[in-house]
Amino acid sequence: MQKMTETLAELVRVYETAVSTLKADIAAFVEHGTLPPADRRANRLWTYPELRITYRGTERAARASRAFGRLEMAGTYATTVTRPHLFADYLAEQLALIEAEYEVEFEVAASTQEIPFPYVLEGVSVGSVTPQELAAHFPSTELAMIGDEIADGTFLSGEDEPHPLALFDGLRTDFSLARLAHYTGTSPDHCQRFVLFTNYHRYVDEFVDWAGQQVGSDGYIALSGAGGLYIDAPIDAARARLSDTAWRRHQMPAYHLIREDRSGITLVNIGVGPSNAKTITDHLAVLRPEAWLMIGHCGGLRESQRIGDYVLAHAYLRDDHVLDPVLPPEIPLPAIAEVQLALAQAAEVVSGEGGANLKKRMRTGTIVTTDDRNWELRYTESAKRFSLSRAIGIDMESATISAQGYRFRVPYGTLLCVSDKPLHGELKLPGQANRFYEEAIASHLKIGLITCDLLREQGDRLHSRKLRAFNEPPFR
Repeated sequence: MQKMTETLAELVRVYETAVSTLKADIAAFVEHGTLPPADRRANRLWTYPELRITYRGTERAARASRAFGRLEMAGTYATTVTRPHLFADYLAEQLALIEAEYEVEFEVAASTQEIPFPYVLEGVSVGSVTPQELAAHFPSTELAMIGDEIADGTFLSGEDEPHPLALFDGLRTDFSLARLAHYTGTSPDHCQRFVLFTNYHRYVDEFVDWAGQQVGSDGYIALSGAGGLYIDAPIDAARARLSDTAWRRHQMPAYHLIREDRSGITLVNIGVGPSNAKTITDHLAVLRPEAWLMIGHCGGLRESQRIGDYVLAHAYLRDDHVLDPVLPPEIPLPAIAEVQLALAQAAEVVSGEGGANLKKRMRTGTIVTTDDRNWELRYTESAKRFSLSRAIGIDMESATISAQGYRFRVPYGTLLCVSDKPLHGELKLPGQANRFYEEAIASHLKIGLITCDLLREQGDRLHSRKLRAFNEPPFR
C-alpha cells in the first residue's frame, strides 16, 4: 500500500515517463519519418497517470464539518492527473486529509486516457509537419472526451467503474491550461489561488503599481504579467513596464503577484460581457482557486446612490443567459458568508467608516447581470422586472462569475463601484467618467486586495458546504 508521499512521487514518474516517450516519438517522426512503435497504445505508454483510492468503509476520525476531503461511501475513487508538479500542493493537501481520516489504499498506474500531442509540443520542433499528419499517428484532442459532466452532476459511471475522485480529469485540465495561456498571455504556473476579476484596464495600472512595491515582502516573490512582464525586485511605478501590445495579442490579460505556495493574487482584466466571464472561469476552475471576486463597475439603479458608491451583491438577477443550459436561472446562488463579511470588513478598513456611515457609501442587494450592453434602449420592458427583483445595480459579468463559482465549487463574491446612474440622468460621459476613475479606482481595488488577505486567513473554513452537491467528489 502506497503512502501519500510515495503516491505523489509515482504520479510524477508515470506522467513524466509518458510525456518523454510521446515527445521522443514525435521528434523521431518529424526528423526521420519514423513511425511510432506499434505497442505504444497497447502498453499505455502515452497515457495520463490514474490516481485511485480504495476505501472499504472504515473511518479514523472524519471531520463532518469540512466541505471537502470526505469519502461518503465505500468503494474505489479515481481520476487522471496531468502536470503533477503544478498541482503538487493541491494533491498533497487532498491526499493528506483523506489519509489522516480514513483507512484507504492509494494506487497509481497508467490510465487508458491518452495525452493529446498538442499538450507536449513545447520544446519539440515540428518543422513542416502538419497537425493532421501528427494526428494520424499520435493521440489528438477529442472534444467528445472533454466536458464538465462531473461538475454539472450529469456524469454516470458504470456498475464496475470507480467513483469520480475530482471535478476535472487530466484531459479537461490540459485543455483549460492551454486556453489560459492563450487568453491571458501568461503561464498557468504563475496563476495564484486568489483571483480578482475586473472589467477596466485602469485597475490593471493600479494593481501593477501596487504589486511592484510588494515584491520581496509579505511572502511575495515576483510579479508576472501579459506581454512578458516579470519583476522579481521591488520597484515603483511598475505600470511603466506594461506592454502596449498585451491587449492586441491577448483577449483577457492577467497579472500575478506570486507567492511560493501560490497563495498570492491574480488579477484578470476580462473586458466586458458574460461570454468572457464564462470563458475565463471555465479555465481557471481547473486550478482550484481558493476564491474569486468581481471588482468592477456597475450602473446604479437607485436614486439615493451616488457615483463612486459601492455595491455589495448578496443576490443576482441572472439575465446573462450564457449558463442557462447547464445552470438554469431559477437556481439560487447563495451568498458565501465568509466572503461577504471579508468584503464588508475590507470596505470598513479602506473607507475608515463603519456602521451607519459605511451604509451611506455601500448598499447591499441584488445585482442584475445582463447580456445586452444597450439594455437602456429597452427600458420600458426591463423596468418592471428590475423593480420586482429590488435590484440596486446592473452589470454584465458578476452573476456569470458567481454562477461559475457555484457550479465549480469556488467561493465567490462581488463588490462593484457605481460608475453611472442611467435611470436618473447621470450617464457615463467622458469628463464625468475620468473624475470618477481617478477618485474611486485605487480605493476600490484596495478593498479587493485586503479581502484576499482576510480570506487567506480563513483556511479550509472558506469552502462552504453550500457549494457541495449530493454526490460530491472527495477532492476540493
